[in-house]
Amino acid sequence: MAYAYLLPLTLLVALVTALWATPLALRVALRVGAVDRPAPHHAGALKPRLGGIALYLAFGLAILLPWPWVADRTVEEARRVIGLLLGATVLVVVGAVDDRKDLSAWPQLVAQVLAAVIALLFGIRINQVPNPFGSNLEASVWLLPPGVNELVTVVWLIGAVNAINFVDGLDGLAAGVAVIGAAVLFLHSSQLGQYSIALLPLALAGASLGFLRYNLTPARITLGTSGALFLGFALASQAVIGGTKAATALLVLGLPLLDAAFIVVRRLLQGHAPWRGDRTHLHHRLQQAGLSERQVVLLFYGFSLAAGALALLLSSRLFKLYALGGLTVLVVVALVLLARLPVGEGQRELREE
Repeated sequence: MAYAYLLPLTLLVALVTALWATPLALRVALRVGAVDRPAPHHAGALKPRLGGIALYLAFGLAILLPWPWVADRTVEEARRVIGLLLGATVLVVVGAVDDRKDLSAWPQLVAQVLAAVIALLFGIRINQVPNPFGSNLEASVWLLPPGVNELVTVVWLIGAVNAINFVDGLDGLAAGVAVIGAAVLFLHSSQLGQYSIALLPLALAGASLGFLRYNLTPARITLGTSGALFLGFALASQAVIGGTKAATALLVLGLPLLDAAFIVVRRLLQGHAPWRGDRTHLHHRLQQAGLSERQVVLLFYGFSLAAGALALLLSSRLFKLYALGGLTVLVVVALVLLARLPVGEGQRELREE
């Protein structure tokens, strides 16, 4: 079957399944008591969780249904897709348990490490990174030695997972960023002629878009831990499958990644555990600065769209490096300035993320 039919089919299956499965997950969450607990760093009213179940079903179905008709799929690509689905399964299961019982940080970390190891075993690994200063084909990449590539891959996967988990604090924020990130990865893979690989982010974009129907303000359901872990892992894995798209992924996810890194460093410097929750995330700081929830979400969307456009339009790796450096400086300056704002009473570290 031609990709002219497979691409819209994949998007349609993901979108329709998410539109059907999200209300189902909402009802299950209410029945089993998987709802947001009243906690200072969870703004808004009490909401059902378990959004990850709907996303997982929509994404998995949209990938598995068209896969037999993918003409140019390879055995290695099939192994990586299996690794992605297995790793995602671990995270969704553990995340769903956390949505119901509020686990400590350690089971979640163990699940993240296990998912990363599964990804490695199935061939999802960063073996090389682009060299922006290379002047010829031989010098266009830096090869990572054995051991280092596994470590870099695990750090990347866990970092992206927690970046999405940390940014999931406002209605529609994390899911919307995931839609943009997946769409950019789809376009990048298509530019490279990797149409079989492009099906993966297209399925993720469709699933996230369908979920957003119920997650935008005022949200009827949240991602929960299951959804945040799934989205982070799926995005990070797809940035590696089919060749590392490091600059593209870093640009699109730059804001959540930098915010997560800033939060972790700040907590460690203050003598707190990095997984202790608070309202000092960037989206919370922007609200304290006077922006509404909707304005903050649109600001994140705009940043991700602009960064994604740069990643797609800039053909030079060196220019992408400059863009990444400029955006990093801009975000870090904003984080430092916003960190000077006072944190309201009762909004400091009180429970785990």
